[in-house]
Amino acid sequence: MVPGLFIGATSGYAGKNTMLMGIGLRLMRENINLGYMKPVGLNLVKHNGQQGDEDAVFVQEVLGLSENPEDVTPIVVTQDFKVQAFQSGVEDQLPKIKKSYEKLAQNKELMLLGGSGNMFTARYCNLDAMRLVKEMGWKVLVVERFSNALKYDLLTVYKDMLKDQMLGVILNDIPNIFMSEVEGLIKPYLERSGIPVLGIVPKDQLMSSISVSDLTESLSARVISAQERCSTMIENFLIGSMQVENFMAYLRRHKKAAVIVGGDRADIQLVALESGCPCLVLTGNIYPNDIILSRADALGIPILLVREDTYSVANKMEQVLFRHKLRDPIKVRQGAQLVAGSLNFIAIKEALGLR
Repeated sequence: MVPGLFIGATSGYAGKNTMLMGIGLRLMRENINLGYMKPVGLNLVKHNGQQGDEDAVFVQEVLGLSENPEDVTPIVVTQDFKVQAFQSGVEDQLPKIKKSYEKLAQNKELMLLGGSGNMFTARYCNLDAMRLVKEMGWKVLVVERFSNALKYDLLTVYKDMLKDQMLGVILNDIPNIFMSEVEGLIKPYLERSGIPVLGIVPKDQLMSSISVSDLTESLSARVISAQERCSTMIENFLIGSMQVENFMAYLRRHKKAAVIVGGDRADIQLVALESGCPCLVLTGNIYPNDIILSRADALGIPILLVREDTYSVANKMEQVLFRHKLRDPIKVRQGAQLVAGSLNFIAIKEALGLR
């Protein structure tokens, strides 16, 4: 059987697709004939009249592949599928996955496989990645994304369960301030535990950014100024709830931050606009005054109007920045460069038996 490399993770939104696309593009440049599959999908989409997974369709496009989406993702978990699984159970889907894998793997040197969520997602219907990789004999590369800390304990549990099938781990999105700790403490610990660290990917502001248009959609907001500038990228956000003098100091340190502020705080709004913030998010569904609107249009700064209060919007914004999906071509290129420069491809190829 053609060998498979499954890109799994300890959590959702860890960067699995970024790693898979980066690995795929790099190996393709080395003339390795690759196939791609995402056995279980969670986001149903119709593509050219065929049912597939949204992420899988995008990954295929990036890799220049054009296989039938129904083969690439033979199982897409819909609400009806879930209801049946919980009420009466579903028949074993592994034969269907095997059939698709064998079809897609014909004349390939390696199959890249994408996971959904973490390695235990879909366990309720016996479709979790932990079971699939064991049944299919795929090698596993686990992505662990930094979020306040690294889940090194969980990685050792994965190693205990996967044994030699676990090729290693990629530590993703590591802030510069934690890099020395990761390289000096955590990496040696993991490798002593039998888990090769095959890449440490630094945090990249572009990869963490989001366009104003995507933010508008995620917040269910309305753009009321400078709509032509909605392609502007945002890296983080500030809450404009303090005194103007204190707020100005924060603004100077965060040039690419959206400002979340109450619609009644014209003083903060004006300071943010004059400081060149990329976007204003006005909360409480309070329309700004004419001076603010005309100044925003003159400066080309989008203003988004949302119904929720400032605290709720800030919480949602935090989730949006952490969880938004990779779709922008610029970010795909940046992600591929990060992966190419951060992963140990010699070790990965050797472990897979590739030339």
